[in-house]
Amino acid sequence: MNKNLIIFALITLAFSKISLGQNSADPWKPEQLLSPAVLDSVIKSGANIEPLIICVGPSALIKGSVDAGPAKEKGNLDKLRQLLSNEKRDREIVIYCGCCPFDRCPNIRPAFQLLHEMKFTHPMLLNLAKNLKTDWIDHGYSIHP
Repeated sequence: MNKNLIIFALITLAFSKISLGQNSADPWKPEQLLSPAVLDSVIKSGANIEPLIICVGPSALIKGSVDAGPAKEKGNLDKLRQLLSNEKRDREIVIYCGCCPFDRCPNIRPAFQLLHEMKFTHPMLLNLAKNLKTDWIDHGYSIHP
């Protein structure tokens, strides 16, 4: 009986990761995916304490975001490391790319892995499952003027 329960739990876990578009090589956990609607509401709230929002892809269009450049390039990954070097490790850091779906994106994994290596305790990945246009711009969320 216990063996069947364990098998059921493993199958359920596998299907939940597939449905989230996550694979075992992804350095983030499902709870580290941040909804675009939630981030946009934080941006619009004008809160004093905002997360550091960093674009690790080709286009930093989200309002308040900092452009680190595509993280697949070593020079840009070094730029990201430098940008993060003076930040408190408990600061909420949100990275995004938006060039393509997560399973094909060459930028989010090296950038998120760097957050882990640098021991940030609140790393987040903006959940742009398709791309920046579809998941952010088409919803009318905040962009740079």
